[in-house]
Amino acid sequence: MSELDEFHRELIADIQGEADVGGTYTTEAFFEKMGDILTEAGELDGADYAYFEGTGRRGTAIQIHGYGGDPREAQGILSLILCDFSASEEVRVFRADDLKSRFNRLVGFLRHARDDEFREQLEETSPGFMLADLIATTWSSISKIKLIVVTNAEKRAKADGLPAGSIGEKPVTYTVWDLARIEKYVRSGQTREDLLIDFEKDFGGAIPVLRASMGDAALESYIAVIRGSQLGEIYEKWGTRLLEANVRSFLQARGKVNRGIRDTLEDQPEMFFAYNNGITATADSVQIRQTESGPVVVSADNLQIVNGGQTTASIHASRRQRPKRPKARLDEVYVQMKLNVVPPETAEEVIPNISLYANSQNKVNDADLASNHPFQMRLQEFSRRILAPKGESAYQETKWFYERARGQYPDERGRRTESERKKFDLEYPRSQYFTKTDLAKFENSWAGLPHLVSQGAQKNFVAFQREVAKEWKKSDAQFDETWFKRMIAKAIIFRRLEKVVPQQPWYEGGYRANIVTYSMAKLAYDMDCRERLVDLDRIWRQQSVPEPVEAALLLAAAEAHHVITNPPEGVRNMSEWAKKQACWAQLQHRELDYPFDLRDYLLTSAEATAAVDEERKNKAVTSGIEAQSTVVSLGAGFWKGALEWGKDRRLVTPKEAGILETCTRIPDRLPSEKQCLIAIEVLEKLEADGFDASVAAAGE
Repeated sequence: MSELDEFHRELIADIQGEADVGGTYTTEAFFEKMGDILTEAGELDGADYAYFEGTGRRGTAIQIHGYGGDPREAQGILSLILCDFSASEEVRVFRADDLKSRFNRLVGFLRHARDDEFREQLEETSPGFMLADLIATTWSSISKIKLIVVTNAEKRAKADGLPAGSIGEKPVTYTVWDLARIEKYVRSGQTREDLLIDFEKDFGGAIPVLRASMGDAALESYIAVIRGSQLGEIYEKWGTRLLEANVRSFLQARGKVNRGIRDTLEDQPEMFFAYNNGITATADSVQIRQTESGPVVVSADNLQIVNGGQTTASIHASRRQRPKRPKARLDEVYVQMKLNVVPPETAEEVIPNISLYANSQNKVNDADLASNHPFQMRLQEFSRRILAPKGESAYQETKWFYERARGQYPDERGRRTESERKKFDLEYPRSQYFTKTDLAKFENSWAGLPHLVSQGAQKNFVAFQREVAKEWKKSDAQFDETWFKRMIAKAIIFRRLEKVVPQQPWYEGGYRANIVTYSMAKLAYDMDCRERLVDLDRIWRQQSVPEPVEAALLLAAAEAHHVITNPPEGVRNMSEWAKKQACWAQLQHRELDYPFDLRDYLLTSAEATAAVDEERKNKAVTSGIEAQSTVVSLGAGFWKGALEWGKDRRLVTPKEAGILETCTRIPDRLPSEKQCLIAIEVLEKLEADGFDASVAAAGE
């Protein structure tokens, strides 16, 4: 069986499992999974489910499964999505005719959505009507249309980011995410098999460069100058996918820096090169050709703009003329580009550092480099070490696997033998695997930000990470094991609601994700108003949601469903309504009569704080005892060798030397727990400088 066949079976099992527990159709479960992937990959800002299938004029087939949010909040881009999912045993093959048929269905819906007569025939509360109405009402704000087909078949035709003419003078491109591309992304985080930037063929000409690295340099580097019109055209085709390695999305022209970029483009294009710091980019590989005038870059594979996203997007935005403003003369604009060729095997380590050190125009905090922030590293360490209790149904302790970087989970599992995989699956059940965007959903739902969670995985995560960075700077001590366990309790609540909400008699289908986050936020908010907290520690110990807590959550969920599906006069799109602060404010003010026995699972603030203090006290005692045990077990001879090695290289302070001297007198004299903690820290420092503890232990 090939790797693709194996992935196909795993994907189908995963989708069917999600559909079964969630009470949804497999296609909807497939859409939700792919929506998260498309969002994380930078293809979309978010994905909203809005299924419609029917027949249009002249018997044309019309079908759509969802869209990428309000185009007015996505730089004028309307993204429409069609899913093609089949639980077939064999991997299906998608040929050119198959793709054409699917894209025609999307085009059919788009054309009919602008027809008043068509919309009048639809039920006003149906997702199809709401999406058609959104398209019609925002048509003047739409500057580009992206048609996206997602399928678990393997395509045999090239179709990614290709132009497909225009509709109503709006340029249209179409993109396909097939099984092979999904597999490549899930397993390794690579999405760009087709993202080859051919400057000469597609964008007006090769780019002159100067080599900026010598033969023995760590990276192949170049300095280039690219025309603004070229850069704008490249961004027009590939959009934010060029910025996936960048540390933030386009901030639009709200900040002073971005307004300055825009004004220079419009008023003084000839001065842009002098005023602007340029862009920094990376590529997997480049094609260089020597000419009479010097070397030029003909093409770049997987070009990524890691600094200069603001510049790039501002240049693209200036292609559209603003009222009462001169049109930007982008042919007169030149942008400096520093281009580094980074091999894929070192990209994860190198690119974040390039991004960190290169950014200067808009200050970048460490928090923006999400995967490498100390918070993320600590969370990963907790998830690999902390055992979850057996709970009421499990027969052994397990762990919750946190995927700090895309592809860690399948990579960890895939590199094991069959027997080792079974052991891995028992230790890290698939239901206890979660990602950065999942984490942000759990935390921001409980923090009372359901409208933000509803705006999409990426926007929500950026806001969450920004808040974590602020709190981390105040004190990282708050993000300890107790915090981790309580976060997992929120995950347990979130996952349970995802399963039980579709089973409720009031549930009419759709908006499950919105209902889940709103109901969590509502319960936490109401308890806070009563100066009470849900006992998350108890949920952690049980590894399940107690019945009274679940009943309270479902009461809140029913009210959330009512608020979301009954928007105020003049608001027709419920998905967009759920993204508004006003929607959350409306639910906040609803009075609910919670079950009487919920009080058995509530704590006062003082009780919750006392639990944290006790946990930290116990941990400190345990750490001290463990350190003392380790120091004693290593023996006096080991510590004598460590002390001499550290002194010879002047790596220990007088205080540290004194503590290690005490350790050399074991067992005649035992160091205290506090001294042992310091001795372990000194040992770690010496090992980092080259001390071989294993050799020293063997000598002992």
